[in-house]
Amino acid sequence: MLAPMAELSHRPLRELIEGFDAPGCGGCDEYFTEMISAGALIGGGPFESFYTDGGPCPEKVVYQLVGADPGHLAAAAALLDRLDCKGIDINMGCSAPAIIRTGAGVRWMADPDRAAAMIARVRSATRRRLSVKLRIGTEDNFDYLVAFCRRLEAEGVDLITLHPRTGKEKFKRRARWEYVGALRSALRIPVAGNGDIAGPEDLARRVASGCCDAVMVGRAAVRTPWLFAAAKKTPDTGVIDLEEVALRFLYLLTKYQPSEFHISRARRFFNYFCDNLKWGTHVKNRLNREETLGGIERVLRGYFNETGDRKPKPPPLS
Repeated sequence: MLAPMAELSHRPLRELIEGFDAPGCGGCDEYFTEMISAGALIGGGPFESFYTDGGPCPEKVVYQLVGADPGHLAAAAALLDRLDCKGIDINMGCSAPAIIRTGAGVRWMADPDRAAAMIARVRSATRRRLSVKLRIGTEDNFDYLVAFCRRLEAEGVDLITLHPRTGKEKFKRRARWEYVGALRSALRIPVAGNGDIAGPEDLARRVASGCCDAVMVGRAAVRTPWLFAAAKKTPDTGVIDLEEVALRFLYLLTKYQPSEFHISRARRFFNYFCDNLKWGTHVKNRLNREETLGGIERVLRGYFNETGDRKPKPPPLS
């Protein structure tokens, strides 16, 4: 599964990832969208149609909602329920200060009663698969995590994805994958795991371990959009040409995203993708100074023409 990532988990990235999959070979099974503000969605914000664009494979898309108002979340879920999709996910894991201050994200985990009541309202608003993505909690307390998740399960949640870090840790320490397996054993519903997947081998190993029902990948799937196909050994993954991939992303960005999003989304994508390049830090610095996609394209073409650096670097050791 592709993780929900702000300014990254959008249609252009899904199109890019799907392009590495031969027909019938699979690749990425589910795409979680970047978090969609429940309030903005029901308020009819000007860009909501881009957040809810489920292409190219709506049957694989899971719309993730973020918000602190149970009524807004339920109403937003009812709107998304009308779209063709795999399911609806509630964000209970985001630890960004701006999100926590509103009472959303991982802040939900501090109040089990409030969280359970909200899930009950959302459950009544949608017939789609309902999932929650969360962390261990505000503190490292596995017993609390299990009790919290059992409350969600009792209210009708169908799937839980655990990013096994606390809300305070961000990426400061390794993800506790043993918590994923233990949580799966404690619940009746499926549990997915997320965290520290560096490349195709990591993904294949986690899937084969049987510790969870699904594995979610975030940053590594942006760095290497062919990761899912490689993990499944898709025969048509082929030789990766980094220039071709970079330019295709720019094309998809202009095709499927509004101009107001172009620069922020391009910078976010290349912040990870340029890790493939020998002089990646230099290229990132140059790209971040550009104010147009045309300028970004010129920098990329110039780099590849000058260096011939078109083959991906191996993923970092996990």
